[in-house]
Parts: sequence; structure tokens; C-alpha cells
Amino acid sequence: MAQTNHGTGKAGMPLHWKMAIGFMAGLVLGLVVHYGAGADAGWVKTFTTYVTQPLGTLFLRLIFMLVIPLLFSALVMGVAEMGDVRALGRIGWRTLAYTVVVSGIAVVLGLVLVNWLQPGAGVDPARAQQLLTEGSERASAIVSSTRSQPRGLDMLLTIVPDNVVKAAAENTILAVMFFALMLGIGLVLTRTRGTEVLMRGIEGLFDVSMTLIGLVIRLAPYAVFCFMFNLAALFGWELLRSLGAYVGVVVLALALHLFVVYSLVLKLAAGYSPRKFFKGVQEAMVMAFSTASSNATLPTALRVADEKLGLPNRVSRFVLTVGATANQNGTALFEGVTVLFLAQFFGVDLTLTQQVTVMFVCILGGIGTAGVPAGSLPVVALICGMVGVPPEGIGLILGVDRFLDMCRTTLNVTGDLMLATVVSKGEKDVPAPEGESD
Repeated sequence: MAQTNHGTGKAGMPLHWKMAIGFMAGLVLGLVVHYGAGADAGWVKTFTTYVTQPLGTLFLRLIFMLVIPLLFSALVMGVAEMGDVRALGRIGWRTLAYTVVVSGIAVVLGLVLVNWLQPGAGVDPARAQQLLTEGSERASAIVSSTRSQPRGLDMLLTIVPDNVVKAAAENTILAVMFFALMLGIGLVLTRTRGTEVLMRGIEGLFDVSMTLIGLVIRLAPYAVFCFMFNLAALFGWELLRSLGAYVGVVVLALALHLFVVYSLVLKLAAGYSPRKFFKGVQEAMVMAFSTASSNATLPTALRVADEKLGLPNRVSRFVLTVGATANQNGTALFEGVTVLFLAQFFGVDLTLTQQVTVMFVCILGGIGTAGVPAGSLPVVALICGMVGVPPEGIGLILGVDRFLDMCRTTLNVTGDLMLATVVSKGEKDVPAPEGESD
């Protein structure tokens, strides 16, 4: 796996602190301009048109340049790493089934809360439309393909691409993901010298994409400043109200999924005490929250599964290793909530079909973006483009993303351990290696 470079620099300030500074500086200066000079002042329009808007657009274009190879290679690897499915038998397929089901529950929970609590509603429609118009001009190349997207049965048929290169060129993300899933399944079922070479090549593409994303994310503090300056200068305090409500909805959804859904799955599917489980996984939860990295927490999670939960090593190693890259309930939930929040903020009315599409892409995105630093960012932006929401709206959430990343990583890691516990339920006959303790 590629190095987990979060763009912190050699010995300087951590990236999340730089992003926080950029967020606050852009927010404060934008509010000063909004209530001082006014959003219609000539110099403000000049500054936003020729400085902050182009810089923010450049950041977005760099992200979109990398999103297709990143998602493609990550999703193929996420499926192909089930390569031990034939050796472990039903363990692999049960892991995949629980991953999809629980991720689906997470996304549905998030979408229900967003539709109910409406964190992005209440913004002045005239101002939102003004930003929407400006955004459509800056992101016309990204959003234009979504205007003619098929609906109903035609939309389902287009998930299967007749030309995957054309689908990638047109940012038809569902078609690209379907091809990646099929290729991953093909790699699982075909074990030859050639497929091993192909797998190494795709892994290399993933490593390169992850490295480049890490380099691009170093520009995030400047992009955050530009986005927040533009948005605060236009919206004023309305922005703060909506942003606070958004963070509250995300945290509420994550907490409900963590303590309610996971407890029910543990009790009903494994007959395992939720109290005992959460007491045993506390160390891994703290590590996940501190590092905001599933991969960095994996060694701790493996030890907790062995020493605290007493799971068979063969099962826990497989499930936790795959789960660290593929079982990302928190990521899927976060992406769904964010897309609908931005749609509400900009006054984009998403149909039920579009929301189902968002849910489906988020479930796959939970697999496709796993283990990638700031991997949710390009997926959220791309889904926004799919359903007609301005992708540059992600600037709203960049400043608070570090805290939300810590929260959703905690859910992700806890979900991996929950999944390992449930899958181990039917594998009591799996022989444990020497030294396994209870």
C-alpha cells in the first residue's frame, strides 16, 4: 500500500491546522466584506472573479483530473482483495454481504435525517441562485454532462457501459464503477500469471493516484480560503447557521449508526453483547479518532480483536484487513449527507430517483475511496456533478472536514470490528493459531 501521506510537510504545521486557518481567515474576511463593503462592490467582484474563483476552480480541476483513476483502481483492488474468498469459503462472501447491507443502512439513515432536519434549507433563494449561476459557469465542463442524464429504466441500463473509455471521459461514474466491480470479480475468479501482473499494475495506478491526491490536497488550505471568502462574502451569517446544522446532522447520524445499528446487528446476527463489545474496542476507537486513518489503526484493531474480543485470528485478519479498505460505513454515510446538504443549500430539488442514485454511488464509494487521504472529497464533488449540484460547494465543508473525518473514521474502524465479530459467529470451528488469547 502506498504511503499514507496526509500532506503535512516535513516538519511544519499539520495540514488540518492549515485548513482550519484558511477556513477561519476566509470566513472572517468574507464576513467583513459582506457587512462592510457589500457583495456588490466593484473591487469585491474583481477580486473574486480574477483571484479567488480561478484558484478554487484550479483546485477542483486537479481533483477531478484524478478522480476516475483513483476510484477505478481503488474499487478494483477492494474487490480483488477478496482473492482469498475461495480459500476462506463463505467468510469472504458473508463479509461482502454484511458490508453492503450495513453500508446501505448507514446511507439510508443519513438521507432520512437530512430530509427530515433540512440542515441546508432556509438560505435566501436569490443569493443561493446567484452563487449557483456563478458556480455553473466555473464548473460547466463538469456539470454539463449531468443535464442530459437518462432517467428511469434508461438510467439503469446506462449503468452497464457499452464503451468504458467513453463512460470515463463523460464522467459517467456508475458505469465506471460497474466495470471496476466486474474487473475485480474477474480477478478474483481468474488466477494466472497474467492476472497477477495486471493486479500489480492496477495497484501501481492506485499508489500513484493516492500520491498525487496527497500532493493536490496540500493546496486545500488555499482553496478553503478562496471558497470560504466567496461564500461568506455572499451569504453572511446564513452560512454559519447552515454549516453548524450540517455538522450536527452528520454527527447525529454517525452516533445513531454507531450505537444503535451496530448494537442491533451484534445482538441479532451474532448474539453478542453490545456493552461487552464497546468496552472491548475502546482502545481502537480512540486510536481511530486520534489518527483519522483506518490503515493506521489496523494494527491496534487486530490486537483488540485477538486480546479483547477473542476472535479467531484467521477470520479477524481477513475481515479487518479487507474492512480497512472496503467496509467504510462512516464514509458512505458522510458522502450521502453532504450531497443532500449541498443540494438543499443551493435549492436543488433532488427527485427520489436521484436520491436513490446518490445512495447507490455512496455505498460503492465507501469501497472505492477507502484508505485514500481525503478520499471523500472527490467522490462528493463528483456525485454533486452527477445530480446537478455545484461541485465547488464542497468548499463549505472543507474547513470542518478534519473533525468529521475523525468521527467517521471511528465509525469505520468500529464497523470493521463489528463485522469481524459477526462473521466469526459461524466460524467457531476455524482453528486458532498458537498464542490466541481470550
